[in-house]
Amino acid sequence: MMKFLRLYKILVTFKAYQLAELLPKSVYSTKFKSLLGLLFWVRKRAKNKASGERLKLALQELGPIWIKFGQMLSTRRDLLPDDVACELAMLQDQVPAFDGLVAKKIIEQALDCPIEQHFADFDPIALASASIAQVHCATLKQSGAKIVIKVLRPNLMPIINADIAVMYWLAQQSEKYLPDGKRLRAAEVVSDYEITILKELNLLQEAENTRRLRNNFINSDMLYIPYVYPELCRKNILVEERIMGIPIADIAQLKANNVNLKLLAERGVNVFFTQVFRDNFFHADMHPGNIFIDAKVPVDPRYIGIDCAIVGELSREDQRFLAQNFIAFFNRDYQTIAQLYISSSWVPENTDALALEAAMRTVCEPIFAKPLGEISFAQVLFNLFKVARQFEMVIQPQLVLLEKTLFYIEGLGRQLYPQLDLWSTAKPFLESWYQEQISVKHITKQFIDTLPQWQEVLPDLPNKIKQYQKDNQQLMLQVAKLNKQLATTTRKQTRLWQLTIGLVVIVTILSFLLH
Repeated sequence: MMKFLRLYKILVTFKAYQLAELLPKSVYSTKFKSLLGLLFWVRKRAKNKASGERLKLALQELGPIWIKFGQMLSTRRDLLPDDVACELAMLQDQVPAFDGLVAKKIIEQALDCPIEQHFADFDPIALASASIAQVHCATLKQSGAKIVIKVLRPNLMPIINADIAVMYWLAQQSEKYLPDGKRLRAAEVVSDYEITILKELNLLQEAENTRRLRNNFINSDMLYIPYVYPELCRKNILVEERIMGIPIADIAQLKANNVNLKLLAERGVNVFFTQVFRDNFFHADMHPGNIFIDAKVPVDPRYIGIDCAIVGELSREDQRFLAQNFIAFFNRDYQTIAQLYISSSWVPENTDALALEAAMRTVCEPIFAKPLGEISFAQVLFNLFKVARQFEMVIQPQLVLLEKTLFYIEGLGRQLYPQLDLWSTAKPFLESWYQEQISVKHITKQFIDTLPQWQEVLPDLPNKIKQYQKDNQQLMLQVAKLNKQLATTTRKQTRLWQLTIGLVVIVTILSFLLH
């Protein structure tokens, strides 16, 4: 029942803020507008506001999950009008804050002591406020270090649970009624998102994610991750080093500081691919509110990443497939792409490889007719989904986070340096990574890394072989016994058939003689 009340709230909000007019024209949007038209009693709100502001207000009213959707959209200025993107950008760190005194009380309850015991100069006015939490400045009493305290918003779970229930219901309906519903595996995507959002509500998990990312980029000239104070972190509060930098969305300030924007954009791409392929552990919430720029040396700028609540990891198979797939796209090798999709079971194994290759070529070649710097990865994905519908490709839920992160990176890169050539920036990295994976050195390292496992297995290997031989002998005896029983049964059945046939013949002869 709760999910239907929440669904009603969502529809009422869309109707009140006149959001249907923002939808592109299609059969589905026409049906959706007709559905909203039935809510004739809902009064318009913010009717004199611009469409971007109405969208922002509606998402704020609907809560955390919808705000996060707006954050993702805000990075795609190549897909949205500037006025809409600017309004949505405010969702990154300018969501209305809750009372600072409530935040102080939450901190004291979490640490089970007065706030003054650990912190001085606690500022009850939030430095930044987003969908899940807000941040307050303070100073560590013991060391005098400048820190920030992240505090979860109170009473989030009822809204989140209701939204997740709605998403599951919509996923089920899509699988029932949409032509591509089952292929899209919407329920699995929602399940993955549910796991992600619940992890984001555990700040102890975020503290651990931050520690891992920091260790991966220690002494890096591309990315800096702040230090976390784990002894002061709890499930609903996180204490970390306060960083100073220029918000990545403040292009004017970056230009005023003579920051090398081309290098910065290219480093953003390299940071992404390094996390995905070298570390297999990537920051999956890289919207502008979470990224700052260290511009102390403008010709050698460095990213500063915060809010590591959402991270992603891929299997070795997914890593290898993606690297090969990207490289094949860069080389316009559609035959390899088709073979990869079939061998990885992303399309049915009986798929016509030549037809798939031809379809890939048809949708991708017009894109490559543009200068590389103008090619949008979003457009590539859009065209690939056309192919997916034709060949029943199964959407992989584990790659949704990766796709979202790549959208972020491309959007940020285009803001910094509109001529960013995402493809040529990524290609050398991926080719180098893939060659390293198949090198003798890497294979030798993998063998050495597995030696401890072999050391555990080898001492018991003779016993395991003996047990295997014993089990095998028992199995062979059982098979022989079964064959013997089968032969006996077959002989009995043969005799029975012979007897039956004999009786039939005798009866037939007697019948003939009697007549």
